[in-house]
This record gives sequence, structure tokens and C-alpha cells, in this order.
Amino acid sequence: MFRSILRTSRWLVRKQINNFTPIVAKQVPVNPVSKNSNTLFIVRKFSATSQPTDQIIEQAVFEEICNETLESLCECFEELVEQAPNLKGADVTYSDGVLTVSLGSSYGTYVINRQTPNKQIWLSSPLSGPKRYDLVLKNGGYWLYKHDGVTLHKLLQEELSKIVENEIDFKKCSHSLI
Repeated sequence: MFRSILRTSRWLVRKQINNFTPIVAKQVPVNPVSKNSNTLFIVRKFSATSQPTDQIIEQAVFEEICNETLESLCECFEELVEQAPNLKGADVTYSDGVLTVSLGSSYGTYVINRQTPNKQIWLSSPLSGPKRYDLVLKNGGYWLYKHDGVTLHKLLQEELSKIVENEIDFKKCSHSLI
């Protein structure tokens, strides 16, 4: 009997610890010089659990937008490779969420892939290097590199326009914001 009481009490303690989210409220006066009793306070809450500061994206929505984006990019790259005279040996492959665009030895290879756990699209560019794009749900959804504020499609448009030596338009791709 003593063991079952001990086991039950441990179980309850674990359950309380796992459900416990400590919140510390710190009150800081807005105007510390003021002696008025009606001084406003700012209340800041700190939590042990990480709350996303951005929007919460449903897994199904992410998957759908990601697949649409990668498939439309694949189509654009295939058209680009067919039309560009200096990309005759180029190859475009898309499989299992990974788009690989090999532009030949003189231009390098682009790899664009889905990162489901992070809800991002990762780009490896021969010109600008690796970048991680987050999904922004405004304006129908688009992919943004938060460090410089440039969208995925805008970067690809700029870089590939230099390689092909002709203006390329990625506006027709799904989920592009240029």
C-alpha cells in the first residue's frame, strides 16, 4: 500500500511539473521619477516554454504551399534551361521535396529543398551561398529570408538574370512576391 501511495504521489508530482509553466511578472514604472500614485506599469511575462513570435502555420498548409512553390519553380527552371542558349548542358530534377538545378560547371548548381521540421525552404546558391526562407502567410504566402528581407523568387530572379544575361521573370511562379 505504501508503494502505491508513493507511486501515485510521484506520478502527480511529475504531472504537475510537466504542466507547470512559470510566469514571472516584473513591474517597471514607465516614469520612475513621478511620485504620483497613478503611475502606469509595464508588465512583462517570461515563460519557460517557447512561444513562437510569428504566426503558427498548420502542417498541411505548409506542405501544400511548399509543394506548389517547388513545382512551379521546377517548371520555370525547365523553361529557362530550354530557352537559354548558354545553358545547353543544364539539368533540372525535382524529387521528394528537393529541386536540383545543375547549370553546368561554369555556373554551378542550385539546390532548393523543403525543411518540414523548421517549416522553411532552404536554398543553396552558387552565387549567394546558403539561405533559409520562412513562409509568410500575407499576400497569398511567400518565402522571405529574414536576415536581409529579400524573397526567394526575387533572389533567384536577380541571380539567374545575370547568368542568362537576359531579364527573367519569376512573378508567375506560385507564392512569389517580387
